[in-house]
Amino acid sequence: MIAIAKGIALSALLFACALQAQAADPPARSLNVLLNTSFSGPVAFFLLAEERGYFRDAGVNPRFSPGEGASRVVPLVRDGEYDAGYGDMSSLIERIARSAPGQGPVAVYTTFNSVPFTIVVPSAGPILRPRDLAGLRIWGHPGDSAMLTFDLFARATGLDAGSVTLLEDSTEMGAQVKAMVEGRGPQAMFGFVNTLIATSAHHGVRPEQLRFLTYAEHLPDMYGNTLFVTRELYDGDKAAVRALVLGANRGLAATLADPEVAMDALLKRAPDASREIDRQRLMGTLATEMAHPEGARLGIGAVDEARLRRLIALLVEVKGLPRTPTVEEVFDAGFLPNEKERIKSLARTGL
Repeated sequence: MIAIAKGIALSALLFACALQAQAADPPARSLNVLLNTSFSGPVAFFLLAEERGYFRDAGVNPRFSPGEGASRVVPLVRDGEYDAGYGDMSSLIERIARSAPGQGPVAVYTTFNSVPFTIVVPSAGPILRPRDLAGLRIWGHPGDSAMLTFDLFARATGLDAGSVTLLEDSTEMGAQVKAMVEGRGPQAMFGFVNTLIATSAHHGVRPEQLRFLTYAEHLPDMYGNTLFVTRELYDGDKAAVRALVLGANRGLAATLADPEVAMDALLKRAPDASREIDRQRLMGTLATEMAHPEGARLGIGAVDEARLRRLIALLVEVKGLPRTPTVEEVFDAGFLPNEKERIKSLARTGL
């Protein structure tokens, strides 16, 4: 009887300890996160953060899903579908401007402080500047962010947008670049600079065969990709939002310290990915899209409020949006890591 009593007492003690541990260490909240693209080099830092437990350490358990474009992500991130997304800032602003005040999603960690959008043409051809595009056909994937903001590019460069024919086609991008260079495809193409270079290299196209008319040159106030969350998550669980940001920031820092470990994490999730091509895309992203000079001052994740305010005003004017959101509606810097933890070296070194 004494042994039985001791056993019961020990079981009760163990059960109490288990309850205490559970109360002290609640399970991480699960979040559905939609990325802007397939599992590939530019988003490898998210996968590395997941593999190393950075999100779990912060208190969340994100489930990442591949997406089909930075702008196409934005309308899909809604309560009950996805809790967060990684997509285009301009498309996000447009969605917020079409929502009632205080109802739209919120950006919390902006990685692309330089917009990657471009129109690419053959370097051997006659197109030297944006106005030379008049009368041409420009190809892009459905929902391509550069295509969706072409009206801004045309306004900034003095090009008559109505003089250009925009063509949507889902053909593989690298194959289309090759056809363009060989004179048997589109006359010009929309896309991201690094994606165009990396995907066309697989088809034997060299970077010197391409000329890029970049949006960043003519639209310096534009931002690119940002991590954003639904209004429901933003209002209901700010601790989870902060955990998501901190985990992503740690993943990006680890990627910068050793890009090869990020490639390892990527290939575990996407075994068919090309290490060479995706490394090129990753390094190009770090060296270009995250290398705006303001990064040395603000760090990756933050935005310049005056710059963002000008971008909002430009989008409202050019696209005729129904209202002008405030900077605070669009971006909340309150979830960012402290100054010492922000990545500032990319702006200085450019890798």
